[in-house]
Amino acid sequence: MIYKKITYRINPQNVSEIIHYLNEIIIPSNIKNGAKLVGQWVTDSHNDVISIWEYPNQSEFLKIEERVKNDDLYLKAPLDEPPLIEYLEEFMYTTSKYDFPMHSVTVSGYITNEKDETLLVKTFWRSDTWELPGGGVDEGETLDRALYREILEETGIHVKLDGVTGVYSNGSTIAIVFKGKYKSGNVKTSSETKDVQFVKIDQANFTNYITRGKFKPRVLDAMNGRCVPYEAFKVRPYRLLNRFDNDI
Repeated sequence: MIYKKITYRINPQNVSEIIHYLNEIIIPSNIKNGAKLVGQWVTDSHNDVISIWEYPNQSEFLKIEERVKNDDLYLKAPLDEPPLIEYLEEFMYTTSKYDFPMHSVTVSGYITNEKDETLLVKTFWRSDTWELPGGGVDEGETLDRALYREILEETGIHVKLDGVTGVYSNGSTIAIVFKGKYKSGNVKTSSETKDVQFVKIDQANFTNYITRGKFKPRVLDAMNGRCVPYEAFKVRPYRLLNRFDNDI
């Protein structure tokens, strides 16, 4: 991983203006195109606003920067951006591994409608392939709640989940795939999705849409229709929040 630290040196009276500009234009356009925001801070003197971004490597950074420069949100930004005293940009590299081993958890859904069409999305940073809608699980969020939220945010669709069709790990990320059905809503794109469609796919043609290797087994497993039980609960005292055990 590489990290880019950006320091926006400003007059304190402009702090709200620059933060608004970063939150509305710079941060969304970068995240939309594949950059990961580590965090953003303002000093107690309000003289500096500092952002730190994470990228897999230098090559990916250059690709992301190019996509951002051509992004509609970035291009349509007001020309009169907040005044800066100084703009500082530097790359940082970790000297060792200091954090505890952790996995990030993602969820995605194989969602079909009454025509047996599958809900697929195309994101801005993986525009070479269609994929199942989904995303990261927030701290304290159950898997099903995270997937309901992500699908609604990305596609405008409310769904009913039936169960888990597969769990996939690459050593740093655990991906859980659910199967479910369309419930309500109209298909629409979002700040993360450039295209959203219900598509008629089967074992013969799904690779025309799902072109990345890591996504193909997830779709094929879900297409076969077998689910394992899923349960969300709380403890002290134990309380069942949700359970899916449909074997379709």
